[in-house]
Amino acid sequence: MAGDGGLVNGLTAILIAAIGGYLLGSIPFGLVLTRLAGLGDIRKIGSGNIGATNVLRTGNKPLAFAVLLLDSGKGAAAVLLAARFGENPALAAGVGAVLGHLYPVWLGFKGGKGVATTLGTLLALSWPVGLIACAVWLLVALIFRISSAAALTALATTPVAALLIYTPTLAIVALLIAALVWYKHAANIRRLLDGTEPRIGRKSA
Repeated sequence: MAGDGGLVNGLTAILIAAIGGYLLGSIPFGLVLTRLAGLGDIRKIGSGNIGATNVLRTGNKPLAFAVLLLDSGKGAAAVLLAARFGENPALAAGVGAVLGHLYPVWLGFKGGKGVATTLGTLLALSWPVGLIACAVWLLVALIFRISSAAALTALATTPVAALLIYTPTLAIVALLIAALVWYKHAANIRRLLDGTEPRIGRKSA
């Protein structure tokens, strides 16, 4: 009976962590901050995305940086809060935070593309894996000046990095998150293949 109770308590902690992570991840900082700054609805600017890359298209670099930090921070915060209850709740909270950013209930489940939130989540789950992802993003962005290419490449490396330097469990979670974010980048992938994906600093469809 004690074992069954422990299992139920463990599953309950994972479920609560996932829900809490989702709610935290679903806070649309890009939309909130651009409205507070008097820039209107970010969903009607540039690509219509609520993330930092699209906020940068308003020309307000400090605001874009703030959105980047907050979107990353909510992923990290979800993981760190849940980590008090164990590794599995922390992993569940991380996945929940990314899902919350991708599909926020407050915006009719139409959110951002999850790159910053994913990086924050990975940094909190395993800072070496997170740093590798950030380094790959920066390197590809500097070479090709294409944000989506940098993000897709960085996320593709995370399952391998997690498997080599952390645990298979994190590798599976990293693979799941990468698949979700790649799916949200479907239009970007088509433009990359067509050679029409805009470079950083230019307007996007």
